[in-house]
Amino acid sequence: MHEDVERCVRAVQSKDARFDGWFFTGVVTTGIYCRPSCPVVPPKPENMRFYPSAAAAQQAGFRACKRCRPDASPGSPQWNERADVVARAMRLIADGVVDREGVPGLASHLGYSTRQIERQLQAELGAGPLALARAQRAQTARLLIETSALPMGDVAFAAGFASIRAFNDTVREVFALSPTQLRDRVARGHPAVTAAEESVATLSLRLPFRAPLCPDNLFGHLAATGVPGVEEWRDGAYRRTLRLPNGHGIVTLRPLPEHVACTLSLTDVRDLTIAISRCRRMLDLDADPVAVDDLLRTDPVLAPLVDKAPGRRVPRTVDAAEFAVRAVLGQQVSTAAARTHAARLVTAHGRPINDPDGGLTHLFPDSVALAELDPAALAFPQTRRTTLMTLVEALAAGEIDLGVGSDWTEARTRLAALPGVGPWTIETIAMRALGDPDAFIPGDLGVRVAARELGLPATPAALTKRSAAWRPWRAYAVQYLWATGDHAINRLPAA
Repeated sequence: MHEDVERCVRAVQSKDARFDGWFFTGVVTTGIYCRPSCPVVPPKPENMRFYPSAAAAQQAGFRACKRCRPDASPGSPQWNERADVVARAMRLIADGVVDREGVPGLASHLGYSTRQIERQLQAELGAGPLALARAQRAQTARLLIETSALPMGDVAFAAGFASIRAFNDTVREVFALSPTQLRDRVARGHPAVTAAEESVATLSLRLPFRAPLCPDNLFGHLAATGVPGVEEWRDGAYRRTLRLPNGHGIVTLRPLPEHVACTLSLTDVRDLTIAISRCRRMLDLDADPVAVDDLLRTDPVLAPLVDKAPGRRVPRTVDAAEFAVRAVLGQQVSTAAARTHAARLVTAHGRPINDPDGGLTHLFPDSVALAELDPAALAFPQTRRTTLMTLVEALAAGEIDLGVGSDWTEARTRLAALPGVGPWTIETIAMRALGDPDAFIPGDLGVRVAARELGLPATPAALTKRSAAWRPWRAYAVQYLWATGDHAINRLPAA
């Protein structure tokens, strides 16, 4: 979009928040870059320069605006909508792959050479993988500086910088302030993080999103299907445990009118960026609800549903492998039964954790742990035991990749080769684990009931044909169809 100068100028002049994250505006007279909705008086069009990413604006010599904080704007919806190599690379960078494995690791995940990846990212985003990861490190550093009392050396280490000097230089270059000056700009009084607190850092921050956002089905679904011990709804907030590269964490997410309040308790603050990225992905916060709803409104059957509660998101997951296991456990059983089966696995094979603020007790067991369990101990039919064990063995062996950088088509093909994994399971995993916005489950009971009541075709084949007009947002159409039913997934639980 950044190449459409006229459209970008109009968005900046109208301070249109819908385009935050789509592009960034550099102002040549001030050397500052902003989000489109920046509250300051818009510059003259001839003084505007447009960039596809914060990293590209930084590489061009612009520093972040202190008013609109463009580095904290919602992410571009492109990276969750698209399945091409650049989108997959951006999802992996957001998940910290470059910081953990370098550019060669990123290229290996994608099956391309480092030169090809660098060329494609540079062509589309104006910055290579290292610059994009550096911009992300700068944002993480700012969050830690402003929301914690960690010593600056610990902040630098946690944000992924190789040295204190690189940390200081980057913060000054991006924000035109030293780390100490950044901290001095925010309210004081953050509690110090000490060893006496079991090395757990608790950080509170805001997760921005593009309005509108309907929290009912989003948080309702996560709460109603939550696995006891791993997830809970407490005091008006959704809470769950997180398995992270350097440790574990607990997140508390509370929907508010203008943002989602997020409290993260981490055993290792190096996991902050990854934890935020996974929570944003789970809540689908980088979606473009206006684009989705505008298309779905063109269908006279869906239009009243969209107008009644616009901005529905697709409830996703923080752990794709975990969700795949839970999808198999949920085959042809009620929500309550699926939760019971999952809770038994968690109690028997999950790693215990301490939660002083609630009732969370375990991390969901990973694929390696589940691959070692005794199938005879599973309290469901033999065919489903076979399906589950085949799935976890394939996941543990790396034969199926469901991660953020996975190829959606290949993942579907490999899932389809497993015994007992049919279209419902595959598309459910595609929708909530892979994040495909066009995943569609015409055979789902709730979808079929809604279709019948709305006068839509009720058979899977006919409904699939009818749904062509909803592409590429069929996963969102499913949310509106589900919402016609009186099920707990469609409403926020009582506080």
